Amino acid sequence: MSPRLCTLLVDDEPLARSLVRELLADFPDLTITGECPNGTEALAALQTGAYDVVFLDVQMPDLDGVQVLQRLQAAGQPLPLVVFVTAYDQYAVAAFALHAVDYLLKPLDPDRFAECVRRVQQQATQHQTLTLGADLAALLRAWPAPPSTAISPPTKEYQDRFVVKQPERQFFVPAAEVCYLEATGSGVLLHTARAAHAVRVSLGQLAERLDPAYFLRIHRSFVINTAHIVEFKSWAHGEYLFRMANGQHVSSSRSYNAAIQQFLKRFA
Repeated sequence: MSPRLCTLLVDDEPLARSLVRELLADFPDLTITGECPNGTEALAALQTGAYDVVFLDVQMPDLDGVQVLQRLQAAGQPLPLVVFVTAYDQYAVAAFALHAVDYLLKPLDPDRFAECVRRVQQQATQHQTLTLGADLAALLRAWPAPPSTAISPPTKEYQDRFVVKQPERQFFVPAAEVCYLEATGSGVLLHTARAAHAVRVSLGQLAERLDPAYFLRIHRSFVINTAHIVEFKSWAHGEYLFRMANGQHVSSSRSYNAAIQQFLKRFA
């Protein structure tokens, strides 16, 4: 039996909330226990911790949907299962795809909505909220912060996506989705959960552009995304073997042990 999930609807358009409400009528285990017309009210509602799921509009006039989640995260609040509802074009939708349970593109399609609800139910049943929270945290770190009146020193901007060029098309691969980077004879392979994408640039050049808070060079041929480490163990001659979220194993070399030890000290 599916768990009962307290659900919050957030959208500044009453008609949009009404349509989500009608579509959810076919899924009684998602019980609507709150509705908010703007980001400010949504933030207050989610701070209560009373909601398991939120259907969250991205574009709103006061706080947008991502800013709501940023403020929850900054306050140390647990993040619910999130479904983004957006009228953004395909490039923006792609940026959300792996950082929430799902996204819905306006105007809402009933069949696509039903597929989305199945994903929500599966996440809830498998108790994957913690994994979701980690993925959302990666998105929130990459999202532009709300404007501030305080004057702060300039900070270095790190590369948050890669452009993959193919004969028929070009597309973005978000850095947060890359499990590890592997040097090849002709460039670098970006290994994600589903595929490996080739880019024509040296690993050394990419390593300098990536945020060292998440990307760690462990070998002259490998840079790993530490957010995707599943487990690791000491290997031969002081080396380490890392198992990544895509199921692949990546080994380090001794010349990078100092950097690896510095990374591991964060968790000592």
